[in-house]
Amino acid sequence: MNKKYAFVFSVALIIVLLDQLTKLLIRNNFQLNQSIPIIENIFHFTYLTNTGSAFGMFKGLNLFFILFSIAVAIGILYFMKGIKQNEKMMQLAFGLLFGGTIGNLIDRIALGSVVDFLDFRIWPVFNIADSAVTVSVIILIILLWKK
Repeated sequence: MNKKYAFVFSVALIIVLLDQLTKLLIRNNFQLNQSIPIIENIFHFTYLTNTGSAFGMFKGLNLFFILFSIAVAIGILYFMKGIKQNEKMMQLAFGLLFGGTIGNLIDRIALGSVVDFLDFRIWPVFNIADSAVTVSVIILIILLWKK
């Protein structure tokens, strides 16, 4: 395996492990809908489940999002061959996107919904996988804007 693939898959693996570990900790230590303030009225851990997309949109479409996530993962694997060895930021973006997609896909298949718990009170509750996908999209927009 060349360095490009090793880097992308390493980033993805780190995201999946962090995502699944944090979700396991939340599931094992919180009741559904329980919220604990970390910084009162600013940041809480709030255990919710979500059958929709990121940030709670399109609820109830879990099967659609399973199929969509599989298609995204396949697309990432297909388009990775076009990334040059020296395009580290593009590799990082693909690793974050792949890891975030797989992290939430695991939840959808194993639990029937995605576990969310990061609650900034001014934004819908989300998780590590959602964060990775969001950061990857921002990186991709910046990189494609520059081209």
